[in-house]
Amino acid sequence: QVQLAESGGGLVQAGGSLRLSCVASGRVESVYLMGWFRQAPGKEREFVAARSRKGGSIYYADSVKGRFTVSGESFKNTVYLQMNRLEPEDTAVYYCAAGQTVVDVTATGDYDYWGRGTQVTVSS
Repeated sequence: QVQLAESGGGLVQAGGSLRLSCVASGRVESVYLMGWFRQAPGKEREFVAARSRKGGSIYYADSVKGRFTVSGESFKNTVYLQMNRLEPEDTAVYYCAAGQTVVDVTATGDYDYWGRGTQVTVSS
């Protein structure tokens, strides 16, 4: 089992920045990929970004390319999501996810473990 705990959400004005953190514990060595997803009210959960646990591969959704950066510290079992130039459309609950065998990085079903989420609200 792997446990994930997100932090760093909050309220920010449009154009501002936030950094989310996700700490993994448990059988972390079994994890291949760690990803970030978000879910806005009334919408499906969508892929935001992902990073292989050892940092060799990074992926972004088109909607966040150039604004968000995913990074990590493998020795701390932590992955970060730096979010810059935030827009009201970025308002959502952000979830950290971990997958052992991920074929489609954008597919929620390919991830085995999920955090509880952290709320990000961007005001206009």
